[in-house]
Amino acid sequence: MSLLELDDVHSYYGNIHALKGISLKVEEGEIVTLIGANGAGKTTTLRSISGLLHPRRGRVILQGKDITNLSPHIVHKEGLGLVPEGRGVFPRLTVLENLQMGAYIVRDKAKIEKGIEYAFTLFPRLRERSSQKGGTLSGGEQQMLATARGLMSEPKILLMDEPSMGLAPVLVDQIFEVIKELNARGTTILLVEQNALMALSVAHRAYVLQTGSIVLSGKASDVKNDENVRKAYLGL
Repeated sequence: MSLLELDDVHSYYGNIHALKGISLKVEEGEIVTLIGANGAGKTTTLRSISGLLHPRRGRVILQGKDITNLSPHIVHKEGLGLVPEGRGVFPRLTVLENLQMGAYIVRDKAKIEKGIEYAFTLFPRLRERSSQKGGTLSGGEQQMLATARGLMSEPKILLMDEPSMGLAPVLVDQIFEVIKELNARGTTILLVEQNALMALSVAHRAYVLQTGSIVLSGKASDVKNDENVRKAYLGL
């Protein structure tokens, strides 16, 4: 049984058919990436998984349970974490308060403290900024905070939407090092990323989306070497 499975998912925005029969799997311990051009359906796929958008057809299965029509907060309780596109930090809350918000479903104070310490270990900069308002952080610091907040509930799988967007190259490298470290520590990750070369470099498997459909899938190394992918997404 896969940790996460999408079975023939069709999602719409009004009359716009955004996802046209998406089927994919994520196994426990993997990094799986979705790549594709803007408008291909990558973010819509994550929204359909996380409960922010309910598919009209098909199923989303998390650890054998159908979560297709559950509300986002229920999906979160079932073990799914989300690092949204644009980071979505709470600008008027401190770094520490943002992390605490990420643990709103956790009732064990010791676990919350453990999660905060884990976040500060992953991102020492956040420890330095713990009392600083989220809205005053740099773009890279906000991405660190959004990632750490997504981990506070100890999710079974972490969905990451464009974590490198708008960051300087040196910070992009840092974020992808963190993604590899998180996975090495046991976090399963479904990654949507415009920087296809970096995504394929850290992922185990990949799916290529085009206008709401999967046109290629396989081992990330194989997808990376596909001639069409190299021309369309890697600039090679």
